[in-house]
Amino acid sequence: MSYRAIEGETISFRGHDGFQSEAYFSRPLKAGRVPGVVVIHHMPGWDEWTTEVVRKFAHHGYAAMAPNLFVRFGPGEPDDVAARARPAGGAYDAEVMGDVAACIAHLRVLPDANGKIGVIGFCSGGRHTFLAACTVPGIDAAVDCWGGRVIVDDPKDFSPQRAVAPIVHIAKLACPLLGIFGNDDKNPNPDQVNRTEQELKRHGKTFEFHRYDGAGHSFFDHGRPAYRPEQCADAWQKVFAFFGKHLAASSQSAAA
Repeated sequence: MSYRAIEGETISFRGHDGFQSEAYFSRPLKAGRVPGVVVIHHMPGWDEWTTEVVRKFAHHGYAAMAPNLFVRFGPGEPDDVAARARPAGGAYDAEVMGDVAACIAHLRVLPDANGKIGVIGFCSGGRHTFLAACTVPGIDAAVDCWGGRVIVDDPKDFSPQRAVAPIVHIAKLACPLLGIFGNDDKNPNPDQVNRTEQELKRHGKTFEFHRYDGAGHSFFDHGRPAYRPEQCADAWQKVFAFFGKHLAASSQSAAA
């Protein structure tokens, strides 16, 4: 279903350790209970494409919220802040997990919430999504879009911001996981995706992975040369089918 009437705005919320943070928020203007989705932005930052993704979810019947993970790098236009954040290594995992948990709490208490929460992330946000699905309570479904460094092969890829490989927490994965990957990607490369899949199978987790030929990193982003419209359209269908299956209101919520 689609809802042409939506609202969107930047809101304030208390993030990790009570930090006064901000997020872009959008929801459909309709009666009834709706699921919530936390959108974790990519390493390029809290940019225009991220807000488009949030509004896309609202258009499809979700209350969606994308925290600005780089807000701790000071004020300014999102592109300028991201230019400071990226060379510094981006946000710390603990900060991201705290901000995601705060967004989940915000979405769960909205008056029209159905009580179900999904998380989706892209690039570094895909890695953060995998980590959140394993370590943050209250997530009902998670979508990792080409998250690199879930498995770490080169010790140089560790940093103070990324001190662990999320795969070490796989036994604690407590929700269904969808993975979207391009077979031309270098981070994660196909071998890393295969090994992640093997670990998910070994631990008996509920998941589905989809791999796309002719697509590399960031193939959803129409503002980048890597954009692949056919693969993107098919993958978005899989994302909405997955969230539709796992975030639909229970009969009790629907009747409330």
